[in-house]
Amino acid sequence: MSSATAIAHPNIALVKYWGKRDAALNLPAVGSISITLDTLATTTSVQFDSDLDRDTLSLDGQSSETSLGRVSACLDLLRARAGVDTRAAVSTSNNFPTGAGLASSASGFAALVTAADAALSLDLPPQTRSILARQGSGSAARSIFGGYVEMHLGKASDGSDCFAEPLLDAPDWPMTVTVAVVSKTSKKVGSTEGMELTRHTSPYYDAWVAGQSADLDEARSAIEARDFDKLAEISEHSCLKMHALAAAARPGLVYLQGPTLEAMHRVRALRASGCGVFFTIDAGPQLKAISLPEHRGQVTSALADIDGVVEILQSGLGEGARVV
Repeated sequence: MSSATAIAHPNIALVKYWGKRDAALNLPAVGSISITLDTLATTTSVQFDSDLDRDTLSLDGQSSETSLGRVSACLDLLRARAGVDTRAAVSTSNNFPTGAGLASSASGFAALVTAADAALSLDLPPQTRSILARQGSGSAARSIFGGYVEMHLGKASDGSDCFAEPLLDAPDWPMTVTVAVVSKTSKKVGSTEGMELTRHTSPYYDAWVAGQSADLDEARSAIEARDFDKLAEISEHSCLKMHALAAAARPGLVYLQGPTLEAMHRVRALRASGCGVFFTIDAGPQLKAISLPEHRGQVTSALADIDGVVEILQSGLGEGARVV
């Protein structure tokens, strides 16, 4: 037997990732920029055991056959590098709602790859782990790293140049992330399915892909200059473009709910009054308000007061995936 446990954190894309150029290799159609959180976490243990005849998966304390195929496929990539075929028992848990638009697959596969790498004594560099995690979940490539992270689109057909790398460490520009949780229920249309539907049916898809390079340049420049207002503008622009793109698919994908829209208006009203805050929303109803640390209390009060917000989660910016 060989085992290891790793922790990874979800990341929130500021310049969004939506769409794949190669579904089999999980290659994104666009690059992206994200921030890695700290208090939200996935803890994953991987134990390779020659007595097992198949992989097993426990998710939040329950056996999960639904996700086992993706987990086994990801483990196969690491087993191939180690030259073994030993099956593994995987136990993973989140301290936040799973599959509800809070990037649990990102932290999940980043933690899985990091734990399996340690259990197999591969000692893979972070860039390689990022490539492997991407094949489990596209956004997991970013959760290998902490702070501000960019995911490179890459050009190689085999995905060898499609990986994430850090732009700025968390302590170098602290932020607070306040999550307004609207629903703890798993979304009806997952991101992978939603991306493929959008790619094939949304009339805005080509414009989305064409405009991403300029958005990345603008966000990267804002992070380098610590320009909060500029980052706020481009992040909200990217978020709303992504949701418009998905809503124009056939059938349209509408991830936002009533309280989500109200939270968007509250955040914009706060910023107009001088509060340093902006919003972003992934494929789900949860709104993430990114603010300067000194404005955390004001943001929390405004979002907690919304009818339909069932919970407020607080986070700063955190580390990348690591063995514990």
